[in-house]
Amino acid sequence: MISKVEFKNLYDKYFDDIRTFIFYRCGNTDMSSNMAQDVFMKLWEKRAQWSDHNIKSLLYKMANDMVVSNFRKIKSHVDFLQSMAFRDSETASPEEELYFEELAATYAQALEKMPEKQRTVFLMSRNDELKYHEIAKCLNISVKAVEKRMSAALQFLRAELLSCN
Repeated sequence: MISKVEFKNLYDKYFDDIRTFIFYRCGNTDMSSNMAQDVFMKLWEKRAQWSDHNIKSLLYKMANDMVVSNFRKIKSHVDFLQSMAFRDSETASPEEELYFEELAATYAQALEKMPEKQRTVFLMSRNDELKYHEIAKCLNISVKAVEKRMSAALQFLRAELLSCN
């Protein structure tokens, strides 16, 4: 386990390089500083799991993964806003609007009824756009368990949505 002093030395040695690396990837000074802080927070939280000999490459990998993850979240948000703008620009009949609202309400209710483990995997996959291996790593379960929960979640949603029609 690494001491606080050793960690501070690593922080002082690599923080500016990691922040610059992130800045070149995202172009935002505040975001790069925040992400660099997050990289070192994650490193501190997992300090018992890493070895001293490859710390620099680990930091760069963590920073790169964080940038990619952040871009995925931003892209997902932008795509959602664009789809809503497109939907608003279309002239939908009152019947179509009502159907959409009913479907959205049914979907929300189905998500509330869904077992927590299935809902967690489903939302991480669909909303956060994480891959199965990333979900497995976050939840400390196997990829097969993620696949099973996702399959069960989709079957549950299908059954709930079909029963309401």
